[in-house]
Amino acid sequence: MTAITNAASASDPAGRARTFFNCLKRDRLALAAAIFLVILAIATLAGPLLIGDMAAKLGLRQRNLPPFSLDHGWLYFLGADTLGRPILARLVVGAQNTLGIALAAVVTSMLVGGVLGLVAGYSERWYSQVIQRLADIIMSFPSLLLALIVLYTLGPSISNLIIVLALTRIPIYLRTTRAEVLELRERMFVSAAKSMGARPLRIVLRHIAPMALPTLLTIAAIDFATVILAESSLSFLGLGIQPPEFTWGAMVANGRGYLATAWWISFWPGLAILLTTLSLNLLSSWARTMADPQQRWRLQSLRKASR
Repeated sequence: MTAITNAASASDPAGRARTFFNCLKRDRLALAAAIFLVILAIATLAGPLLIGDMAAKLGLRQRNLPPFSLDHGWLYFLGADTLGRPILARLVVGAQNTLGIALAAVVTSMLVGGVLGLVAGYSERWYSQVIQRLADIIMSFPSLLLALIVLYTLGPSISNLIIVLALTRIPIYLRTTRAEVLELRERMFVSAAKSMGARPLRIVLRHIAPMALPTLLTIAAIDFATVILAESSLSFLGLGIQPPEFTWGAMVANGRGYLATAWWISFWPGLAILLTTLSLNLLSSWARTMADPQQRWRLQSLRKASR
């Protein structure tokens, strides 16, 4: 009976969604991570409309205002920085910049690396070897060192930051896609498509790419947290986006000289970075277990334990 129910729910979109949320509720850490990320997404999208220009408004009377007080309004509940700007408002605006840069870098690296991986995996010509050697050259440099060199040469800006972050992540998607294509191109459906006269471009785009896409999306979810940390590190070193724009990493850098007297200036953006990356890792780990039929029994054991 359980197998029949699972099969019926697998063919029904509503049943699949119900199964998805039921499995998510069984893992409390993954559920907490999902709730945090949903709240963060809502605050990032709708928050700037509510706070207006408060993130950049100076208030010298509130300079280094301690947190957990509503005397100056709810925006100052997390305190204020050295120029009297509310940290809560700056966290919301900084989230837009941090997550926007990370999302653009991940999407760019996934698209470029995926396309190059499709070419390198399916084709056996000379340019396949060239693509692989270029990926090896990029991976031979430490990613942070490569980013420092490029940004120091080109200058810090949003576009340069996205390019350098995407450049350091391209080999991951390239190698993963190539490994998937090498396995998929030997399957029966590819041989059948060849025998019916399908061109290589059609085989790659119509048959192979859709099957490799779920793997790339899983890696992108995991890589998103890594890119956030890389962007925060570069912003902390002063090579991220420049004032008046700011990110969480820049907020941490602004408060590092006041850790003894005003710890909250660096603590809250640092905590936001920690919780965001931790939630992304927990949720991606849960999704990887959920997508693997051989590992899905772990979620079922959680259900039995909760009973």
